[in-house]
Amino acid sequence: MSRHRWQGWPRKSPKLLPMLRGVLAVLLASAVQAEEPDTGVDPVALERLVRQDCGSCHGLTLKGGLGPDLRAQSLEHYDADVLAGVILDGIPGTAMPPWRPLMTEGEAAWIAEYLLQVETK
Repeated sequence: MSRHRWQGWPRKSPKLLPMLRGVLAVLLASAVQAEEPDTGVDPVALERLVRQDCGSCHGLTLKGGLGPDLRAQSLEHYDADVLAGVILDGIPGTAMPPWRPLMTEGEAAWIAEYLLQVETK
């Protein structure tokens, strides 16, 4: 039986195996980054903004105040895109201001999704 030319290659090229492991690690890291794109959104800062800035009108627990209840169960019939539009453009004739000058569309989309998912106490 003849030996395949690749049989025993790690022993013949001891430096090759660590190099291949390094290349594989770089490829795997690239694949993970490709699956999780950087959206430029800071979730911690946006959650703080919701709790403090939105909470100043909608209540610190988001149960309502000057503005309506923002808890998930009160907003579940809204689409995230509609909520993001309200966040960005406000509601004319009400106390809801437009936030477009202060945040990106990605940030507004994150807040809309957050409001639809978060359970407040």
